[in-house]
Amino acid sequence: MKKGFIERTLANLLSASEYAATAEDMAASRGLLQAIDPRIKVAGLFGLIVAVAASRRLWVIEAIFVFSVMLALSSQIKLARLLHWFWIPVLFFTGTLALPAIFLTPGRPVASLRGIYVTVQGIRTASFLISRAEAASTLSALLVLTTPWPWILKSLRTFRCPIVMVAILGMTYRYIFVILRTAFEMFESRKSRTVGTLEPRERRRLAASAAGVLLSKSLHLAGDVHLAMQSRGFRGEIYIMQDFRATFRDWWWLAAFTTLIAVSFWCGR
Repeated sequence: MKKGFIERTLANLLSASEYAATAEDMAASRGLLQAIDPRIKVAGLFGLIVAVAASRRLWVIEAIFVFSVMLALSSQIKLARLLHWFWIPVLFFTGTLALPAIFLTPGRPVASLRGIYVTVQGIRTASFLISRAEAASTLSALLVLTTPWPWILKSLRTFRCPIVMVAILGMTYRYIFVILRTAFEMFESRKSRTVGTLEPRERRRLAASAAGVLLSKSLHLAGDVHLAMQSRGFRGEIYIMQDFRATFRDWWWLAAFTTLIAVSFWCGR
């Protein structure tokens, strides 16, 4: 039978929760990147992202992308998940932005479509944009999928990132799941009181009212949580029980990341 509006919404909310649970399972697994000190991963992967953004040579970006894929395989991350979670969405979004550059960038034409010319420079510009986006998203995915979120926040504070930024990231991550749970409970209670399939007009009214109620609940909850955290002495600093201790292997990885970043900057000039 064809699913109704409420059923589809519940399925999407459950899928979002399953994605987060899968990411936490991968971060707790025994892979190559999972065993590295979080501070080394943050410094190394962010450095590679900067190298990708600054590179002026396409083959350097592609080499970093291949290296990130090898790291993913060594960290027990399936390529199918990267494909569905990151590569296809990034390709769709970035490709939409890069497509006009193929026709609008002036240069040497290689083909024409009803008076609109495709230029070599346009293809090169689009290739750079898509390659950079895919490589950067893969490196970011490696960090998120192989490191628990509190460890990432603590690593950012190690590098003197502002407390405000780290606190916003931590609260945003937490509130995503709080809002998802609240929305799921709202739609589940509505489904238990609904018989049959809703009409299009009723579905639109339900979506609008649910969005308003969810916004009101989230604002009220944010105020309560802020007062509760202040009463318990929270001032924005991230504290976790895990203490970071770099081993010889971690220092070796830091040297490897540093060398790769330096070579990427040198070759990508």
